[in-house]
Amino acid sequence: MQLTHLLKGLEYESKGSLILLNAEVSELVFDSRKAKPGTVFLALKGVNADGHNFIEKATKEGAQIVVCEHIGVQDEGVLYVVVKNSHYALGLMACNFYEHPSKQLKLVGITGTNGKTTVATLLYKLFRAMNQHVGLISTVENRIDERVLESTHTTPDAVSLNRLLAEMRDSGCDYVFMEVSSHAADQERIAGLDFDAAVFTNITHDHLDYHGTFQNYIYAKKKFFDQLPAHAFALVNSDDKRAMVMLQNTNAQKYSFSLKSMSDFKAKILENSMDGLLLDIDGKELHSRLVGDFNAYNLLAVYGTALLLGEEKEELLKYVSNLTAAEGRFDYVRNNSTEITGIVDYAHTPDALEKVLLTLQKLRENGRVITVVGCGGDRDKTKRPLMAKIACNYSEMALFTSDNPRTESVDAILAEMESGIPANAKSKVLIIPDRRQAIKAACRLAQRGDIVLVAGKGHEKYQEINGVKNPFDDKEELLQALEIRS
Repeated sequence: MQLTHLLKGLEYESKGSLILLNAEVSELVFDSRKAKPGTVFLALKGVNADGHNFIEKATKEGAQIVVCEHIGVQDEGVLYVVVKNSHYALGLMACNFYEHPSKQLKLVGITGTNGKTTVATLLYKLFRAMNQHVGLISTVENRIDERVLESTHTTPDAVSLNRLLAEMRDSGCDYVFMEVSSHAADQERIAGLDFDAAVFTNITHDHLDYHGTFQNYIYAKKKFFDQLPAHAFALVNSDDKRAMVMLQNTNAQKYSFSLKSMSDFKAKILENSMDGLLLDIDGKELHSRLVGDFNAYNLLAVYGTALLLGEEKEELLKYVSNLTAAEGRFDYVRNNSTEITGIVDYAHTPDALEKVLLTLQKLRENGRVITVVGCGGDRDKTKRPLMAKIACNYSEMALFTSDNPRTESVDAILAEMESGIPANAKSKVLIIPDRRQAIKAACRLAQRGDIVLVAGKGHEKYQEINGVKNPFDDKEELLQALEIRS
């Protein structure tokens, strides 16, 4: 594809070998090790490295076209395309390279601290059940109809994302439901995409290691809504006090859903048990196998989104009632002989952990709640004592263990968690750094009727320690410890 076509819609200044503006481009790269003749190298400023420091390496590898925010030493025979924001340029150029696949799809983005994966997955399952051709882009997996593709990020980089959307378009997908992370919005990974809808679930403290402040985190989410086109709709959870902030500057049509406040789509919980939810949605009863208040919000978000996409109400309710949860989201098993229930949940933020534990406290009968939880390394440290405090406040026993320590010391992470233990709760806390042993210990301590919650990793099939992803599956560990055959 010709470079001038790739630069369409982008403000830039060209310097150096201007004849290359008409050059044919084979690939967009932002890793200098992948640069070669025919590629365009984009110098991106990252958290840990600045691509501008690798421009010379990229040109030595054969890249003759460089997109950057500033030029150092100019090499002869190289075209430098100077832009205000290289991340934004990559997003727009990736859209152009793949011929704007998002414009040929009904693209729905879901954002929020908690619930993104569940809402995206439920929408995917719903529209598949209604015989639609659907794409899914999520933390757990990417899908093109029933074909599963590996997922490495909540929201892929701009090139991978547009390549995936193009594959979905070419495979005949009509709808794509994708998670939109705050990192993706901040880093312009979704720049140039044509969204038909945006859904906001909630926002609580998370990712402060990256965003610095909670306000910056809020604005990263809000940026997604600010960039929506007028033909799109924005659906927000009006029970979240920051929902209206998301809608302040959007050009999209505005809608809301709620359990408590006034909204366009309203539900009431009639029954809530381990067998599922009974909801009143817009005057109609709906039974779901999903459990907990948080899933009532997720189901309502799915219902509202589908209605706004043009689905018929009566038909919709029938299909919504049959939806099952995303993997690793309140995923529970039960040993019928001991009557001990085990639950795996991705809850890795204070708000998510609190919601799951409050649900369990409501649903339990006579048994206790025993919680196994850790905190990830190289991530927001401020939530560690909060997670510990919540686990203590809403559990009869809490076992603190490793999560994905990454490059941090497990003992150091656990020490920060220990600082959050309330003075009157120290006797009900055990510190077991080895996650497998912590799960086993929790199950040994469990008595008839107890609930064992293993929180934090959910669907993940690994534990990352010092840069190595070691095989580890919370659900499999739980099944073995409870002596349940999978």
